[in-house]
Amino acid sequence: MRSEDLSNPTSRVDEETNQVIKDKLNKSSYSQHHKDELDAGALFVLKSKGSWLHCGYHLTTAIVGPALLSLPFALALLGWVAGVFCLIIGASVTFYAYNLLSLVLEHHAELGHRQLRFRDMARDILGPRWDWYCVGPLQYSLCYAAVVACILIAGQSLKFMYLLLSPNDTMKLYQFIVIAGLLMAALAQIPSFHSLRHINLASLVLCLAYSACAVASSIYVEKSHKAPAKDYSVKENGANRMFGVYNAISIIATTYGNGIVPEIQATIAPPVKGKMFKGLCVCYAVVIATFFSVAISGYWAFGNQAAGTLLSNFMADGKPLVPKWLVLITNVFTLLQSSAIGVVYLQLTNELLERKLADAKSKQFSFRNLIPRLISRSLSVALATTIAAMFPFFADIFAVVGAFGCIPLDFVLPMIFYNVTFKPSRHKLLFWINTFIAVVFSILGILGGIAAVRQIVIDARIYHLFANV
Repeated sequence: MRSEDLSNPTSRVDEETNQVIKDKLNKSSYSQHHKDELDAGALFVLKSKGSWLHCGYHLTTAIVGPALLSLPFALALLGWVAGVFCLIIGASVTFYAYNLLSLVLEHHAELGHRQLRFRDMARDILGPRWDWYCVGPLQYSLCYAAVVACILIAGQSLKFMYLLLSPNDTMKLYQFIVIAGLLMAALAQIPSFHSLRHINLASLVLCLAYSACAVASSIYVEKSHKAPAKDYSVKENGANRMFGVYNAISIIATTYGNGIVPEIQATIAPPVKGKMFKGLCVCYAVVIATFFSVAISGYWAFGNQAAGTLLSNFMADGKPLVPKWLVLITNVFTLLQSSAIGVVYLQLTNELLERKLADAKSKQFSFRNLIPRLISRSLSVALATTIAAMFPFFADIFAVVGAFGCIPLDFVLPMIFYNVTFKPSRHKLLFWINTFIAVVFSILGILGGIAAVRQIVIDARIYHLFANV
């Protein structure tokens, strides 16, 4: 504390009071100015009202989803050492990258221009062509593909539960997908990203619950007399093994990625400084607890026989290897959380539709804005449901989207944004760390995309439209 503050406490109190008043005035004028310049999509969907804790809920829902049940399969393609190493690298790099994105966003907010979208960052930092021709298409493709994948996963969970209870029934997968789509269409009417905070808290609890169930089931199988014979060696050789490694890296990268960090930070009430880091700490506490436990226990129980989703390993010849109630409750949790995740990723499409169709000068729940929102969101979910029903092998397509969308958005662009914004000296280690990460993951993204396209070509010989898989 300064000596003049000690000698004149009254002046220090006055100074602090003036600073508080100044901050409130700045916040008020900033909020009014910001509101005036916002379009309807940002004003209604990306409301800046949340706390850092709400941000943690949103981040957890966007990152921790049923895709983590594929991590044992990724380890089966890599082996113990390489698999655990890639899990650690994925967690470290994404936590670092998301913090860099947050710092860039905070920097621009302090300069009086808060960026609410990934596309805003690309336009302001790299130029307008990056918005229209690169980041925009990649982000929209990734997020809408995630919505389709969530509807498909929810439909598969419904079918799995139904067949477990009625194994001789003849309902088709597309019928369950339509049911899942109807649930998603109802949730899609929730007006804003901030309105999802309670659902995303429930989603956080659900992901912990089904991860715990998956771990418990893996341990049960390993310790029971039903435990399958297993081998921890990598099965494939030659080119198949090489492409398997690229696929595994894409799976891990896509599992850690989300592509909507700026939109999530946009939900935080100003000032935003330091809040995103707290939210990320909440999120990554859940990430570490779920990703590593499921990946390691699943691979430990099934070895290189780990399936594309761990839940499939809990069934053998149509019979559960674990108590039926445990399989059912795991699928219920997966179904519910898939719906929550789908609604989160749908916010990007919602924001675009409301920007085009809504009137920012009218109230959010006015007849003028309510009807277009109801119709556009319903049609958006209907299209995603149709795609999910037509392409039940959509996981292969999503792998391509993840490689070419998730890796650039989450592993490459944050490093570039930071280096361009803050211009760290080339003589400093930070510049070269960011450059190294961007280059390495650009290469991995290309290789992963090639491997994913190859897998689509292989699987296209097996699957057909509206297949009942």
